[in-house]
Amino acid sequence: MSDRVYFDWNATAPLRAEARAAVLGALDVVATPSSVHSEGRAARAVVERARSQVAALVDAEAKEVVFTSGATEANVLALTPDLVARGRQITCDRLFVSAIEHSSVLSGGRFAPEQVERLPVTTDGVVDLAALKAALARATTPLVSVMHANNETGVIQPIAEIAAIVHEAGGLLHVDAVQTAGRIACDIAALGADMLTISSHKIGGPQGAGALIMRGVQPAAALLKGGGQERGFRAGTESVAAIAGFGAAAEAAASSYEASADRMAALRDRFETLLKHTSPEAVVFGAQVPRLPNTTYFSVPGLKAETAVISFDLNGVALSSGSACSSGKVTQSHVLTAMAADPALSPGALRVSLGWTTAETDIDRLLIAWKRVAAALLKRQAHAA
Repeated sequence: MSDRVYFDWNATAPLRAEARAAVLGALDVVATPSSVHSEGRAARAVVERARSQVAALVDAEAKEVVFTSGATEANVLALTPDLVARGRQITCDRLFVSAIEHSSVLSGGRFAPEQVERLPVTTDGVVDLAALKAALARATTPLVSVMHANNETGVIQPIAEIAAIVHEAGGLLHVDAVQTAGRIACDIAALGADMLTISSHKIGGPQGAGALIMRGVQPAAALLKGGGQERGFRAGTESVAAIAGFGAAAEAAASSYEASADRMAALRDRFETLLKHTSPEAVVFGAQVPRLPNTTYFSVPGLKAETAVISFDLNGVALSSGSACSSGKVTQSHVLTAMAADPALSPGALRVSLGWTTAETDIDRLLIAWKRVAAALLKRQAHAA
């Protein structure tokens, strides 16, 4: 048994047993899925089974799923001015993204920088719907990209309401559902998303696989050109083993997320209650609005995230200061900046994210480690005074 506890599930989830078995089985597949011989057809069968499993996770059709190397590629594939919407080719003249998006969305995909505009959020981290409506009036055919839930705060966006606003304005909506698929209900039709991104390793599949689900809307041209794989949307031989693991993880997540969500929410709430008891000055970001059941993003005045993360690590606890996509750097959170968070809190923001194996005893370990971190902070503050 490991003497460490893991609280960085929003960065990546441990590999599920079902995914591991699927990956190992697929490693014995000797052909590419594009080959027409028996071995090739066997490889194709593995990929198509996984496609159906991934589609079922978000209540989509298998034919709407395009596999990619991960969510970043899927996001960039989706964010293009040239789209085919319900059989009609269109050109989007503007891309609107929320200010709290993942960096792959903030970069604008295949739009020119001058075509990209960021949408503000409230101090709770929710997209400002009035600002969205005003922004849409400045475009003829807008494309909007908003994440279903934020990877740092866990704040859930009102996607169905956003979709209605976007569609009424004649626009299209892409949703980054990396943090919600397999954790809470994520039905592409109910959300009203035209395109939706999900990732394998966030739900217990292997790293190196993701998917763009396209509901009546698709890019007019591939991002990666070459062969005709993935119906021409993504050139290159499919990673059969990674895709097989992705499918198995999607099936496992779909069958268990409701029970896991309730259990994780109870553990999260227990941690936050005891955190406030130990450190009354602690602030939990986004606590007043709907959040993912597994996520707490908090800070106290004077705390330095980099020092705290190291201290937790030395105490056998793995957590993070926010997004894991910054080459290991601890930097100012663009999410907290967008939320106009107190500058005294932002440098010390820490993210605790739980998963399906997180136990009560893990929360106990986390709280013991926090008490040590908090005591060290008080000692430093006393010396400084």
